[in-house]
Amino acid sequence: MPATAPRFWFDRGWRACLLRPASALFGALAALRRFAYARGWCTPRTVGVPVIVVGNIAVGGSGKTPVVAWLAAQLGDAGFTPGIISRGYGRSSDAAQCVDVTDSAIEVGDEPLLLARLTGCPVAVGRDRPAAAMCLRRDHPAVDVIISDDGLQHLALARAVEVVVVDEQVLGNRWLLPAGPLRESVGRLRSADLVLTHGEVSASLRAVLAGVATAPMTLRGDHFERLADRRERRSAADFGDTPIHAVAGIGRPQRFFDQLRDMGLNVVPHAFADHHPFSATDLAFGAGAVLLMTEKDAVKCAHFAPPDTWVFPVRAHIPPAALQPVLETLSRHGRQTA
Repeated sequence: MPATAPRFWFDRGWRACLLRPASALFGALAALRRFAYARGWCTPRTVGVPVIVVGNIAVGGSGKTPVVAWLAAQLGDAGFTPGIISRGYGRSSDAAQCVDVTDSAIEVGDEPLLLARLTGCPVAVGRDRPAAAMCLRRDHPAVDVIISDDGLQHLALARAVEVVVVDEQVLGNRWLLPAGPLRESVGRLRSADLVLTHGEVSASLRAVLAGVATAPMTLRGDHFERLADRRERRSAADFGDTPIHAVAGIGRPQRFFDQLRDMGLNVVPHAFADHHPFSATDLAFGAGAVLLMTEKDAVKCAHFAPPDTWVFPVRAHIPPAALQPVLETLSRHGRQTA
C-alpha cells in the first residue's frame, strides 16, 4: 500500500462505507467502458506486433517494473526482440518519445529510464500508449513484441497477453476506488493470461485464482552499490551497526525498509510519495550520513546525492515455467520461439 494511502482502505469501517456509492459509480463506469470495447462500440488500436500488458488491479506498488525487466530478458532468450512502453509518470511532457539512457528522469520518467538502463531494450513513453508503441516501432523496426509497463486498464491499446501482478497486502479492504484501493474487482484476475503473486496468498485469493495460470514471484537483492560508482559493492555486514538513512519514493516503501532490516541493517526510514521528484534538500541528513535507496529513486538522485549514497538493486525471481502461457499465446499470434 502506498505511504500516502488513506487508512480506511485497510478496513471496511464507516469512512469506507460512506464512499461505497462512489465506488459503485466508479465500478459501473469501468464496466460500461469494458462493455463498449467488448461489443465493438470502441475499437482498441493495434500496433502491428503483439502487446503484453503487465499491470495490476490496485493502486500501489506490486512489483510490476521488475517483472517487466524479467519478461524482457526471458523473451530475448526465447528469440524475440522486445521493446517496452510506459506512461512515464512524472515527466515534463505527455508526448510520445523514445528513451535514451542518457536522458533525465524529468524528461522520460523514472521507471522508463530505469528499464532502458536495466534491460538494454528500446523503450518509449507517452500518455497515449498506442502512440508510444507506434513511436517505438518507427524508431526500432526490429521490435517484434511490445511489453507495456502498466496499462491493464488502458483498453485503447489492443493486447495479446495480460500479466497481472498481485500483492495481497495492496488489495486492502478489496473495495473499488475511492472506498478502497482497487481499480478493478478481484474477479478481474480470472481473465488474465498469467497472475504473478508477490508475497503470501490467502485461501480466499487462491479460490479466486483457481483455474488461472499463476506463479510466485519474489524480489531479491544481496548487495549494495555506490551510487557514484556502481562497480563498488558492499554487503550488509560491511555497514555494521552504522545508522543507514533509507530513502524510498516507491509504491511500497515499508516493504523496502523491512527488507533492509531483515538483512541486519540499522535503518532510519524516510518514506516519500511514489515518483517523488527528489531534490538535494530531501537527502540532507547531516555530515557523514550514509544513505541507501532503490534503483528507481537512484536514477533521479545521481547528480546531487551525497558521496556516501548506496543503491540496493533487486531483481524479480520467477519460475521459468511461468513464461509458458505467454509463449503459447504469442505462438497463436504467428510468432514462434527460437
